[in-house]
Amino acid sequence: MPEVMLEGVPVRFPFEPYEVQQAYMSKVLRCLQNGDNGILESPTGTGKTLCLLCSTLGWLEVKKAEYKSRLHTASSSQDTPEFLASLSSQLISGTGQAWGGKNAPPKIIYSSRTHSQLSQAVSELKRTTYSYLRMAVLGSRDQMCIHPEVSKETNNNSKVHMCQIRVKAKTCYFNNQVDVKKDEPEVRQGVHDLEDLVKLGKKKTFCPYYMARELRQDADIIFLPYNYLLDPKTRKAHGVDIQGNIVIFDEAHNIEKMCEEAASLQIRSTDLALCIDEVTQVMKKFQDAGEGSTIAANDSSQALPEDFSPDDLYTLKALFLELEKAIDVLPLPSDGTGTTYPGSFMFELLEKADITPGKKTIILEVLDKLIQYLTTNSSSPFQRKGAGLQKFSDLIKIVFSKDNFSLHHMEFVKQCYKVHVNIEEPKKRPEGWGAPKPNTLTSKAGRVISYWCFNPGFGMKDLAEQGAKCIILTSGTLSPLDSFTSELQVPFPIQLENPHIIQPYQVWVGTVCCGPDGFTLNSSFRNRSDPRYVTSLGQTILNISRVIPGGLLVFFPSYTVLRSCRDDWQASGIWSKISVGKPIFVEPQIKEEFHNAMEEFYQKINDPAFKGACFMAVCRGKVSEGLDFADRNGRAVIITGLPYPPFKDPRVVLKQKYLEESRARNKRGLSGQAWYQLEASRAVNQAIGRVIRHKDDFGAIILCDNRFAAGGFRQQLSAWVRPHVNVYNNFGPAIRDVINFFKNAKNLLPQPEVKKGQGEPAISIQYEAPGGSSLPPVPAQALQSASSRIIISDSTRKKLAEARANQDTDYNTSNWETNDYSGVKKGEKRTNRGDGSLFSALEEKSSIVNFNNFQASSSSASSSHIPTDYNSIKINNKKRKIKLVAKKIPERLESLSEGTVTSNNVSPHILKALNPAAELCRESESCEGLQESLPSGQKESLLPGHVPPFPTTSKQETGENQKLKSIAVYIKEVKSCLSKEKYGVFSALVKSYQKDKDYTAMMGILSGVFSEEPQQRRLFRKFEQFLIKEHRPMFQAACS
Repeated sequence: MPEVMLEGVPVRFPFEPYEVQQAYMSKVLRCLQNGDNGILESPTGTGKTLCLLCSTLGWLEVKKAEYKSRLHTASSSQDTPEFLASLSSQLISGTGQAWGGKNAPPKIIYSSRTHSQLSQAVSELKRTTYSYLRMAVLGSRDQMCIHPEVSKETNNNSKVHMCQIRVKAKTCYFNNQVDVKKDEPEVRQGVHDLEDLVKLGKKKTFCPYYMARELRQDADIIFLPYNYLLDPKTRKAHGVDIQGNIVIFDEAHNIEKMCEEAASLQIRSTDLALCIDEVTQVMKKFQDAGEGSTIAANDSSQALPEDFSPDDLYTLKALFLELEKAIDVLPLPSDGTGTTYPGSFMFELLEKADITPGKKTIILEVLDKLIQYLTTNSSSPFQRKGAGLQKFSDLIKIVFSKDNFSLHHMEFVKQCYKVHVNIEEPKKRPEGWGAPKPNTLTSKAGRVISYWCFNPGFGMKDLAEQGAKCIILTSGTLSPLDSFTSELQVPFPIQLENPHIIQPYQVWVGTVCCGPDGFTLNSSFRNRSDPRYVTSLGQTILNISRVIPGGLLVFFPSYTVLRSCRDDWQASGIWSKISVGKPIFVEPQIKEEFHNAMEEFYQKINDPAFKGACFMAVCRGKVSEGLDFADRNGRAVIITGLPYPPFKDPRVVLKQKYLEESRARNKRGLSGQAWYQLEASRAVNQAIGRVIRHKDDFGAIILCDNRFAAGGFRQQLSAWVRPHVNVYNNFGPAIRDVINFFKNAKNLLPQPEVKKGQGEPAISIQYEAPGGSSLPPVPAQALQSASSRIIISDSTRKKLAEARANQDTDYNTSNWETNDYSGVKKGEKRTNRGDGSLFSALEEKSSIVNFNNFQASSSSASSSHIPTDYNSIKINNKKRKIKLVAKKIPERLESLSEGTVTSNNVSPHILKALNPAAELCRESESCEGLQESLPSGQKESLLPGHVPPFPTTSKQETGENQKLKSIAVYIKEVKSCLSKEKYGVFSALVKSYQKDKDYTAMMGILSGVFSEEPQQRRLFRKFEQFLIKEHRPMFQAACS
């Protein structure tokens, strides 16, 4: 494994690091050696996490070696017993027994936003030579508990107390096994993420949650979510010691928001009412017990608590009642905007209920004991479990977070916090005679008290004061760094904005200012409801989707905008047109549904029946955070607008007001408007980071809002994106350059292998009209019910898939081998013949054999290409031998645009009406002697583009024949009336409708094929003969 010397530290890397990776690791090492804080931006795809791990662990390896060397030198000298005792203590510290001790080498505390991101970091650690170092990963009980009863509890707070009670009473078998099995090699050795530890815990019957805490004690590197560091309550609960250790925040673009969230809280009138009710329930148990009465020892649900007295309950209830009264009398405006107070108002409000900093400890102790009692004695999930009391406990911990409650701290709180009071929105309840009666706890209109922190530096400074050796913030989207650091109010002397490792030809960035119809693309609040804008944006996405290979990500400013556009596009038919080439997935807000949607999206990407898939999501949503859309999974990202926070939201308004006040007071810092714009830019940077995921990846970034053309917005894009931005005032040049970009990238870069999904999809033909327009994928089913029973082998299927994947390559079937075709033996029955209906063949799956280019040639010309054991075909009692000549598989079905009627583009029965000679070939029961040519008089009838006249017959035509003739006449009229392009669209539409029965998609495309001219309107109405019975009434209504 290559080793590089950086800043005097040898760093082993899985491969020879790139220049940008060496620059990044040098900055990390400078932070570690100097004890300075650092803020480092490196784009996604540059190996940021791997660089971070290798550099920090390489430095730690050196420090541990130096420390052991000093201890060895000291122990070899003649020293006093007192010194040896001190040395022994240091040795224990050196092995990690003293977590965060001054003499021990520092630990690496590696944090990221989500557990999935932590799992990715642990996977990167496994790739390095540093995986021998001891590690631990911390998680919640919700993720790690395997106790059969506790794990079923849905309320997280109740789960915590249920666990604590069992651990304290030593009644949890799994926890009791931790001390017994913590030193087993399988537990101590190796790299385990959360899932690995849970599996191991189930196998070895130990508690994964407490085993992780045990492993943490002597771990060299600890992985945890970064709310475990930023939230003082959680940090204390998990015993995370910062003193003297290295703190790393990966994916730190959300660090400001998380700092504010960790120091903020809302409490509602219903929460207080619940607190009163929970205390009252316990008081009734005391009353029911009576003086001197006894309670059955074996009835745990009736056992009285010993940790608190009735006086504690009376005091607590009085406290809640006084606070409720104080909140209810707060004045509120009638316009519903609420009232805002300075942060110090919360102290005044609590003081009215006799809640002061000096009583914090006593109140919290009683609350904790009461919550544990309620949790233990609630046998039913519908009984009170202390949820209201837990909420109030959190409020006390946040408001009185400092142990030393000085006047300086109160002044700081007054500046950094705001208290917002508003009416509590009642929960929606079902109406009608069967609706439940309103709960007395929630029927009265209540208040919401919001205690909001607007200074992220409040939490970051608290973390820095814990004595960390250094703090490193890193992400792919931190720009602009100056504004980022100014908000955190902690010095970051070491900074880096890394470029990308990709070449200019691997990324295309364009600001598209107008749609195909020339309407300006501007997703401002005023324009979003304009039907012209919505239509223009839809047409823009439709046209772009047709030229993007693989996955397309479309990001909207919010769920509201996404849903509005979806509804409008479904009504207008744009939605169905997009889904023709790329099935559309919409980001769900439910966790379980999101996982399923992602799985289906990846499957469609690898389905050769489609040209990828489209995922419509929102900025700041799940799709924009940490998901992998490498290679074909994400070839382009479209940003439909600037995702500003809701400007009327009270928290957004107060944040801007706070920044303006702070700027006026300190004469520096962000303005409210600058912060508002940065919020949108950072969300955009995070979304566009989904495209380029590694050094060989490539993709397009399309900004569909003319506001991105302004210089201010361009400067706020990530540093690696800015040099590539081009502005397009017209749509045509933009789409042309996108097409050229992908064509060049395809020729210059290695193409990833197409992953096979679950099951092989039916082979289909994708017709592309001139100009890049895309039509429904057409299943190749023309010969499925043919009695000639010619089918295509697996090797041919593979070549067809390759032909579609490589659109610039013409595959000549004359070069295919003999076994590419396989014939069914004479007399063997064919299954799945269909029901014999007009389009039964279109409803079955098969592969393609093209009959549109029959020609005569010498009998020996193709003997090496086609089997020779076919029976001859009888036509008019004369032996006529037909030769199958293999034809190139073109990029487009030229036969459709030229109007050629073949078994590939028309159903078998229509083919019979239009081309009887070819149909006779199809319906022959054997195909011997097909190498021989037809008589010269019959050759022309099978040449491309030739449609022979209908045969005359003296017999009375049946009803079916009349119907077939009518269809043939109709198709001929359509062909003569429409352009080549539109006729190709029409042909593909017929087959697509017969397969999917999608009326909405059919109408959306059909209405674009025929114009309003009388003749074309007549042909539009006659399309009814292709419809199934259920759709005909709707079609007739549309035509009237």
